[in-house]
Amino acid sequence: MSAAAPLPTLVQQPLPYVDRLTRRARADITLVVIHCTELPDLATARTYGERVLYAAGTGNSGHWYIDRDGTIVEYVPAEHVAHHVRGRNAESVGIELVNRGRFPHWLDSRHQAMDEPYPDAQIEALIVLLRQLCDTLPSLRAIAGHEDLDLEQVPASDDPQLRVPRKRDPGPRFPWDTVLAQVPLRRIVA
Repeated sequence: MSAAAPLPTLVQQPLPYVDRLTRRARADITLVVIHCTELPDLATARTYGERVLYAAGTGNSGHWYIDRDGTIVEYVPAEHVAHHVRGRNAESVGIELVNRGRFPHWLDSRHQAMDEPYPDAQIEALIVLLRQLCDTLPSLRAIAGHEDLDLEQVPASDDPQLRVPRKRDPGPRFPWDTVLAQVPLRRIVA
């Protein structure tokens, strides 16, 4: 893939509350966080993203969502702080990859496998988007998985005596080596 590869199909679908999110300078963004939706499809991810969870009238969402076919949907522009990772939102942007993850038994100790592979088209679109972000966000230097930054263990839904990771995304099937070989970002962990 060449450095000048065009951006795959990009669809602008701002969340209804996007104007309520805090604004920031592009130069304040130093980190990109890779997530997986842990939901069955993009439509369900949109429903979750539109839910209002905070007094300010906003909810949880990444900036970009990449569907299995490589289509990229922008829910939140980079200049707005999205709620996608604890403690790092102000300095980061979030990219969500549509993937079932542990859906629908996120915290059940018997269902912690994340075995859906990431399609080539999705990973290729991610790499192109990451390269574009490296070109347009002057301070972007680091990348992390959600699981690298949120290490909290919580009681399992099937047995509160057991603990499971609150976040496991993007999970063990995410091709870190492939992605890191294609972008000038260093992976960080908490």
